[in-house]
Amino acid sequence: MADSLNIQELEQVVVRFSGDSGDGMQLAGNIFSTVSATVGNSISTFPDYPADIRAPQGSLTGVSGFQVHIGAGKVYTPGDLCDVLVAMNAAAFKTQLRYAKPNATIIIDTDAFGPKDLEKAEFKTPDYIAEMGVNPDRVIACPITTMVKDALLAAPHSAPEGATDAKSSVNNGKEASSGAVGGASMDLKTALKCRNMFALGLVCWLFSRDLDVAFSFLREKFAKKPAIAEANIKVIQAGYDYGHNTHSSAMNVYRIESKTKVPGRYMDITGNKATAYGFIAAAEKAGLQLYLGSYPITPATDVLHELSKHKSLGVKTVQCEDEIAGCASAVGASFAGALAVTSTSGPGICLKSEAMNLAVIMELPLVVLDVQRGGPATGLPTKSEQTDLLQVLFGRNGESPMPVIAALSPTDCFDAAYDAAKMALEHMTPVVLLTDAFIANGSGAFKLPKLEEYPAINPPYVPEELKGQWTPYMRAENGTRYWAVPGREGFTHILGGLEKDNKTGAISTNPENHDLMTRLRAEKIAKIQVPDLEVEGDAADADLLIVGFGSTYGHLHAAMDELRAPHSAPEGATDVKSYKVALAQFRYLNPLPANTAEVLKRYPKVVVAEQNMGQLASYLRMRIDNFAPAQFNQVKGQPFVVSELVEAFKQILDE
Repeated sequence: MADSLNIQELEQVVVRFSGDSGDGMQLAGNIFSTVSATVGNSISTFPDYPADIRAPQGSLTGVSGFQVHIGAGKVYTPGDLCDVLVAMNAAAFKTQLRYAKPNATIIIDTDAFGPKDLEKAEFKTPDYIAEMGVNPDRVIACPITTMVKDALLAAPHSAPEGATDAKSSVNNGKEASSGAVGGASMDLKTALKCRNMFALGLVCWLFSRDLDVAFSFLREKFAKKPAIAEANIKVIQAGYDYGHNTHSSAMNVYRIESKTKVPGRYMDITGNKATAYGFIAAAEKAGLQLYLGSYPITPATDVLHELSKHKSLGVKTVQCEDEIAGCASAVGASFAGALAVTSTSGPGICLKSEAMNLAVIMELPLVVLDVQRGGPATGLPTKSEQTDLLQVLFGRNGESPMPVIAALSPTDCFDAAYDAAKMALEHMTPVVLLTDAFIANGSGAFKLPKLEEYPAINPPYVPEELKGQWTPYMRAENGTRYWAVPGREGFTHILGGLEKDNKTGAISTNPENHDLMTRLRAEKIAKIQVPDLEVEGDAADADLLIVGFGSTYGHLHAAMDELRAPHSAPEGATDVKSYKVALAQFRYLNPLPANTAEVLKRYPKVVVAEQNMGQLASYLRMRIDNFAPAQFNQVKGQPFVVSELVEAFKQILDE
């Protein structure tokens, strides 16, 4: 039947999977993202899940979501609202409908909308579709749970002698409690864990996705449990077949063809995984062992998990007893000559600050990964903010300058990690790499890089000719102290947290020496060359410059694009209105790009948009004379909404 359907081609679509935390929405979304990235679509994802380990089943607070935006051309955000909403139970339908467009297609599991389910979700009437004001023609209501049982537990039984057909216990009206898939028995509880795959199969049918990639993904993921893999594959196929065989006004088939991809091998990659790969690549390029000293903390733990899988590449990972030990062990590994990394989130930065300062005064290379989350204190562990900026710039005792880099997207995390490691090793300094929960857990289509195309990493090892006369704080021409790895004959030395004499390396309390060392450490950071601040959009004549940093890049870029596009004028008018808008997104925050002041003072209006109360705006006012930008600030734990940005920026433009 599907062959006779009119398949409509789309430029982009947003799909949101939602259900209980145990319903596997993250896995379903990840597989759909992988399938889409593999065929060359641009993707952007947003996992949205509660902090509860396991909220009560069917509760409003326990809903987990995964949103993916796929496009024929470049997509910058996971999308404000979805075109397709999968709601696996009543609570998901109740809480996630606000993320759906008015004409969105909604897929529900009618088996999860019983009286008790509706009561838990606080519905007032049995007619939940009408109560939510949804057009029933847009709802694909299917008994997913029942069909999963049919697919996995309806074991055929022999028919009476002489008959040729076989009967199923489910089809006879008696629900089976177990069945067999791939020769292995399966209980009801295990079978129902495959419900997410039915929804995935149906969505794959809606968007003409090739199931072979999904099958390969599952067989690899469950390589040690092949029966589980085959059960999930069987259910995906059942969902796909359901779409193929069902007549519904909501059942339209779409195709999204890739139009902008550069040839190469692509994969769907999360920001945390890309960060881990970036560190591995930097260690390989520098010819060093990679060491990670870490303590588990949401949302940074995945970096520890990923790096621990790569012992074959010489990676060493240590899960320490606390945040302080994680950072201190990394300082020790750096002293021993490794590329040292410590990973954490905002609360861990507070605890690591003393050890970070030790690396500052010892002038040792160290990368501190801060995957920001909502705060203060425990705050919102699974949500995203940009509230650690001032902490990583200034949150240590004494004059302790430290470079800061902020990744722009999940895929940019690879390059940002590589750049942070290169900067730390070549300038003998700790470097902070800022990501956040949004881009760390989100994903994008990642073109596998070629390491030979990346710049060399050249640590300032002490020259052999200085043997016998070298002291620990002897410096190269750019102000960076030479690095002598312990064990090298003739270069024995001692470092520590007390101030040292610039010439001898001995402990010194001399006032002039301390003033000199303080200035030398600051000048070393200030001299680091970073790329100029780039301006996109109407760079030459914009009426408004949008300024941001790090992970808000996609949303701010999408807002700029919408403002620049022609819009219909108010009703009755005949003209079409568009705006002159540009965007400058900071990736390097300390040192700032050399052209920062020139760029920010070039435009008549500037707005700094950030997910905090104005930390970047305050920092820029501190560094640039007579700079007074407008501000757009939100601290909701959620990504920006592009439509809200557009309206706010229009007001600034129209003033």
